[in-house]
Amino acid sequence: MKNPWKTLSTALKYENPWIKVEEHQVINPAGKPGIYGTVTFKNTAVGILPLFENGDTLIVGQHRYPLDQYHWEIPMGGAPAGEDCLETAKRELQEETGYSASRWQLIVHAHLSNSITQEQGFVYVAKDLKAGEMNLEETEDITVKRLPFDEVFTMAMDGEITDSLSVNGILKARLLGIC
Repeated sequence: MKNPWKTLSTALKYENPWIKVEEHQVINPAGKPGIYGTVTFKNTAVGILPLFENGDTLIVGQHRYPLDQYHWEIPMGGAPAGEDCLETAKRELQEETGYSASRWQLIVHAHLSNSITQEQGFVYVAKDLKAGEMNLEETEDITVKRLPFDEVFTMAMDGEITDSLSVNGILKARLLGIC
């Protein structure tokens, strides 16, 4: 399909190691001038749904600064440009939970908020888990909880888990019959 938007100019408004915010002067689909703000994420979102043989999974809890709230979600992190998302998933699972896995399956590819950003997210199911040591980053203060998958599914359905990548992965795993 033809792009109905015309970009007249772009101005960088803010940038840090994780995001870039731009303001675009545009002609909108109705032919009128306007502005459009975009946020470019420098990392790709990668989530992991760890599954034990008995049907349990791991979720992590942490305070999320932008919302000023404590949230439960699947383990996740960001893949820097040029890093394979599966390698990021393996690293993040170990860092945030201490576990490693020998079997991996990609189940989700999603655009997380396509009205303002190009951010993509991927969710992997991790199986054949082996316990190890956590290796948190300095920005992380994480609690790990092992629960039956059915309980985590209920948390997502009841709005107790609201992170979009987490909900996406949990629901997709249920729909695929993985758990």
